[in-house]
Amino acid sequence: MKKIILFVSLFTTFFSCTKETVKTTENKEKVVEIKTSFGNIYMWLYKETPLHRANFLALADTNFFDNTTFHRCVKDFVIQGGDPNTKDSNPSNDGSGGPGFTIPAEIDATNTKLTHTYGAVGAARLPDANNPLRASSGSQFYIVIPTAGTSSLNGAYTVFGKIIKGMEVAATIVKQPQNSSNNRPNVDIKMDVNILDKTLTEMQTEYDFVP
Repeated sequence: MKKIILFVSLFTTFFSCTKETVKTTENKEKVVEIKTSFGNIYMWLYKETPLHRANFLALADTNFFDNTTFHRCVKDFVIQGGDPNTKDSNPSNDGSGGPGFTIPAEIDATNTKLTHTYGAVGAARLPDANNPLRASSGSQFYIVIPTAGTSSLNGAYTVFGKIIKGMEVAATIVKQPQNSSNNRPNVDIKMDVNILDKTLTEMQTEYDFVP
């Protein structure tokens, strides 16, 4: 009888360890967390735009975005941020800054998957006249606000991600009192950007999203 009990015990221990090993070795994905005073926004970066994805992750990893603001909030259009100039006390230079480089365009020429749907994350850039190759700003990004999207931007700007949770926060941000001449909020809306490692199970549970 003792031998049988010992065998059952060993089997149970082995099975438990095996389950734990499977659980702890589950692959993890990168999720961007944007903390604001109005709540948190969670962003998925497309692997189909590897240059933009790698750049955003690298900047976030060095705390580049922390204390930058959403400096342009246009009702029924977008909220835009990521400019390091917004960290200073001079609001007139907001929107003109960056990390000192641009990113080659990764625009979806087919206008199929990486389009300006509700919650899409796109890269800001200079106009075509000064930027015929449509290279993206090294850090400035925007989030599409209208539930119907902004299809007029398709094919002209790189969409490199989407919001998977927290669009209600973005909707609150765009409604804040602002300067009507440049759509800059009267009170700075700062962000704290972090990179979270999440398993697919955690993504499904926490964001109701699986890539």
